[in-house]
Amino acid sequence: MDLNSLINSLLPSWASVAMLLSFFTYLGIAGSILPGRIIPGVTLSDGTRLHYRCNGLLLLLLLVLLLGTGVWIDLVPPTAIADRGLELLSTTFMFSVFVTLTLYVTGRQSRKQSSSLKPHVTGSLIHDWWFGIQLNPQFMGIDLKFFFVRAGMMGWLLINLSVLAKCIQEDILSRSMIFYQLFCFLYILDYFFHEEYMTSTWDIIAERLGFMLVFGDLVWIPFTFSIQGWWLLSNRVELMVAAVIANCLVFLIGYFVFRGANKQKHDFKKNPKALIWGRPPKVIGGKLLASGYWGIARHCNYLGDLLVALSFSLPCGLSSPVPYFYPIYLLILLIWRERRDEARCAEKYKEVWAEYRKLVPWRILPYVY
Repeated sequence: MDLNSLINSLLPSWASVAMLLSFFTYLGIAGSILPGRIIPGVTLSDGTRLHYRCNGLLLLLLLVLLLGTGVWIDLVPPTAIADRGLELLSTTFMFSVFVTLTLYVTGRQSRKQSSSLKPHVTGSLIHDWWFGIQLNPQFMGIDLKFFFVRAGMMGWLLINLSVLAKCIQEDILSRSMIFYQLFCFLYILDYFFHEEYMTSTWDIIAERLGFMLVFGDLVWIPFTFSIQGWWLLSNRVELMVAAVIANCLVFLIGYFVFRGANKQKHDFKKNPKALIWGRPPKVIGGKLLASGYWGIARHCNYLGDLLVALSFSLPCGLSSPVPYFYPIYLLILLIWRERRDEARCAEKYKEVWAEYRKLVPWRILPYVY
């Protein structure tokens, strides 16, 4: 592809705009009317709690069914996303910039004093635009933070399915592509099956909604998490049986650590007396869980996340570093986030955090880090 062709492929088209807006419209309307458990969020500093309709799994399955029907009756090309990948990337990026500038302007003008909507303005345009001004801004009754992360995860799956369809169409489907698709599908399906756990994550309860989160949800998650699929479209890799078994083990170990640690944390926040591995939890200072995975290493869930990310790249073999961009990026991100969380927890919990650190000295990777 020459430079002119690359530039042209990056330019948004009306088709890519229509695809993106149709996707968001479906999520907004169907997400508001489909049945789902209403999950209360954490108690905010003013004593209020947001409530989230966790119907993401039904929303995802219905979307896939509708698109599958559209493909079957020749209404929707199965490779529409794969054929317009760069267009959709630039369109989504521009949408993220537009949305976050709008959030910046409306946030500065807000006079709300609730914890969710109270503006936090530093005076630095770049800082306030990047990190956001309001904690939980809404649009037509929709919590935008929860909406965007849901859109990013579903977008990731839709990209993968379109890439898979292109492989089948071009008769280049490989064992590597099958396992990559399988691992991602199981991970995304699991995410929406346990969607309520998202309501107690740091991004939802503490991060304000700015460009960092919006870009991360709408652009970074779907378009960089799918790099392996794009790479396998033009690079054929045949895995040996031993490699397949090893890859499956990495995924399963990572999944059980990641899901188990997050479940323990979520259950503890809902009920501090909930059993951990069949035993009463060990709690430091009445606030910090020091049992289960959280008694092995601080942020042990990050280890599971890293192993799962690695399992997405291993089907691509070792001939190129490109498919390993995601796990390498995630490693850097989680080390930085872990250190930022350490500083915040030390400030928030003070001597209780110091006691927890003595009891659980390892960070992310037990006995190593």
